[in-house]
Amino acid sequence: MHPSSWLEVNDIGLYCKPGDFYIDPMNVVHTALITHGHADHARAGHHTVYASRETLAIMQTRYGEDMADTQSEIELGCGLQFNDVTVTFFPAGHILGSTQILIEYAGYRVVVSGDYKRRHDPTCPPFEVVPCDIFISEATFGLPVFTHPPIENEINKLLHSVRVFPNRCHLVGAYALGKCQRVILALRDAGYSKPIYLHGAQLKLCDLYQQFDIDLGELIPVSEVKDKTELEGEIVIAPPSALADRWSRSLPNVRTVMASGWMQIRARAKQRNVELPLIISDHCDWPELLQTIKEVSPKEVWVTHGREDALMYQAQKMGFKARALSLVGYDEDEQGGS
Repeated sequence: MHPSSWLEVNDIGLYCKPGDFYIDPMNVVHTALITHGHADHARAGHHTVYASRETLAIMQTRYGEDMADTQSEIELGCGLQFNDVTVTFFPAGHILGSTQILIEYAGYRVVVSGDYKRRHDPTCPPFEVVPCDIFISEATFGLPVFTHPPIENEINKLLHSVRVFPNRCHLVGAYALGKCQRVILALRDAGYSKPIYLHGAQLKLCDLYQQFDIDLGELIPVSEVKDKTELEGEIVIAPPSALADRWSRSLPNVRTVMASGWMQIRARAKQRNVELPLIISDHCDWPELLQTIKEVSPKEVWVTHGREDALMYQAQKMGFKARALSLVGYDEDEQGGS
């Protein structure tokens, strides 16, 4: 039985009929397998959730301890049985706790990548190549224009700007889960040992990372700084939505910075009035997507939430069968931590 007959895409998400479970469902279901904690993949209210220990902790931090009736911690590399279906979680390299999911049924192996990247990230184990018949790959940056520079280069741009503009508060827009912590760690790796100041929305998840023994150095809530002029020459990290709201107007002489893979598109940076765009992504760029398909070497590639047409066409040129798998509800920008 070909997987197209037992894997179904509906308004809720990707459903495995013989196993009676969903992967990253958009609405409340009985059994949900969650690849990672970003809000466009991990929702509250399911009866039973299977996910990594870190992802369960992220969901509890965001939605409360009772975010699901039953919360089952998976072990990477160990198979679970759902009726006649075997499911195994493997590292995806996207953010803390992120996984891809191998589904084995009727002689077929299907890997659902979730979101993934191939760059080094000290907060999570690297993406693991899992041989399969069908590889369901995201394509957030699935166009040849996207080639992400090394994160070290982008962090050096930020530190150079801090030196050149010592009287300006550098306000960095970075998603609260994954991107914020990765930027902090990259700054530390580059030798930046001063306190880093945080918007209130970043605090809980940074605390959670530190509970998992990921040392982020000294972090200070902006709300604890009574005299905001003291933030001149400092680095402040906030959600992208805060860059242009009333909160940011209390900061002195702001230089607006944004850390995202989308900063490779100048129009995106201009649209957000970003003075210093940093191309830092938690997804694969175009060469890495092609590299991954080649290494996984599946019989078929199913492409989802992203630039499906371009990656489908290229996969076909590389000799793989390819089709679009149109999943609804996945946010390529705000919630997906691009």
